[in-house]
Amino acid sequence: MSMRERPWDHVISPEEQEIYALGGLGGAGGFGRRPALLVIDVQYRSVGDRPMSIKEAIRQYPTSCGEAGWAAIGQIATLIEMFRRSGWPVIFPHVARKQTHDQGAFAAKMPGIMQIPEAGYDFVREVAPQQGELCLPKTQASSFFGTPLAGYLIGAGIDSLVFAGCTTSGCIRASVVDACALNFKSMVPSDAVFDRSPTSHAVNLFDIASKYADVMPTSDAIDRLKALNDTTLRVRS
Repeated sequence: MSMRERPWDHVISPEEQEIYALGGLGGAGGFGRRPALLVIDVQYRSVGDRPMSIKEAIRQYPTSCGEAGWAAIGQIATLIEMFRRSGWPVIFPHVARKQTHDQGAFAAKMPGIMQIPEAGYDFVREVAPQQGELCLPKTQASSFFGTPLAGYLIGAGIDSLVFAGCTTSGCIRASVVDACALNFKSMVPSDAVFDRSPTSHAVNLFDIASKYADVMPTSDAIDRLKALNDTTLRVRS
C-alpha cells in the first residue's frame, strides 16, 4: 500500500493497527502472472441513474450507494480499459433479477432487494460489458457461490484477481474471502470499490488488507499491472 493516508487510518486507531502488525497481519500477499478483473454489481441499482446524494439515491433504488458509487466509476473504467488493452479477461458478476422464489434469508434482512425496478439491473453504461465478455448472474454475495466462476478461472489459467465494484462490505468482501480460500492472489483498488457507508468501507478495506488481499489506490494497482504486462511482453519476445 502507498505511504499516503489509507482509507482506514481515520477509523482504525494506531494502537489497533499496531496490534495487527505485531501479529504479522497485513503483509504483502503478492500477485500472479495471469490476472482477471472482476467488476462486481456495477448496475444502476447500486449507484442510481445519475450522481446524487445517498438519501436521494435510496429513494430511487433502496440498494443504491449514491455518490460513492459514481466517484468510483472513473477508476473502474480505467481498470477495464487497461485489462482490455492487455488482453486480460474482464468478468462481470452481477445481481440477478429477483424472482419470488429468491425471498430467502438475505431478502429477510434486506427486503429492499426485492423492490428494484427492471431498469435497475442494467449495467452502468460507462463500465458496461462488451460483446464476448463473461457476465455471471448471482443470487448471493460471493461471485463464486452458485456460479461457474472458479471453473472458468481455472480453465483460463488465471492465477490472480483484481476486484472492483460494490459493496466493499458485502459482495466485494465475500468474493475476496472466497478467492483467498481458493488460493487466488488478489488485489483491491481502494477507490474502485464502494459502499453506502464510508465507515463500513474503511473498516472492511482494513480487514481485507490485513488478511485476504493487497489493497492500494487504483493508480498504484495500475503501476503494478503495467509492470506485470511489461514483464509478460519481454518473456514473449
